[in-house]
Amino acid sequence: MDGKALVDSVKKDIIQPGIQLLIDTQYFTEMRQGKLSIKRLQGWAIQHYLHNKAILKSFALGMVKNAQDQTMFDYFTYQLNEEQSHPDLAKRFGLALGLKEEDFADATQIFECQIHSARTVYNTLTGIPPQNRASAMTSESMVCRYSEEFLNAGRKHYGLSDHDLIFFTTHMVADIEHTAQSADLIARMVKTPREERLVRESAKYMVRIKLGKFDGIYREYS
Repeated sequence: MDGKALVDSVKKDIIQPGIQLLIDTQYFTEMRQGKLSIKRLQGWAIQHYLHNKAILKSFALGMVKNAQDQTMFDYFTYQLNEEQSHPDLAKRFGLALGLKEEDFADATQIFECQIHSARTVYNTLTGIPPQNRASAMTSESMVCRYSEEFLNAGRKHYGLSDHDLIFFTTHMVADIEHTAQSADLIARMVKTPREERLVRESAKYMVRIKLGKFDGIYREYS
């Protein structure tokens, strides 16, 4: 299968169904109805803040690992610069919901969110570039879509301002660009059946991780 066809297939067969499964979870169903508790919204803010801090370190490791590969070095440098403000944007959302700075300083990742961060580091350090980017393309496609849910519910049900919700408006725009970059890299770099399999596996694993992450937040912040 050529690279573009592979990307199209992954989007159609894995990512889009995964997004629908995520949007149909109890977390987002209750959010759309205005019934999701503030504590569970706060849980997302804390856990995503911690994950964003972890992926910044992963991007730094990616720059070091790929220092000899200018294309990948530039990519990880770009991602590090793009994501620098995102932990604070997730924190802003949580502060608007009543959290305090010490809530973020004292927090630790729940199991499911550790798996998410660990997978990101794994892909950066041991995965081939298309495998790494398949995970990113899947994750960012899902973030882009669920940001719409947070944005709409935050305004409609939770009295939040555009300033409070800027994490989500940012990702609804930026992740479109990021997923396009990942798709282009995958299409250009996949050359063998094994690489194609790794791309599909990586996308499937990220869907499972995302679903587990929101189930974990729903459970742990009950």
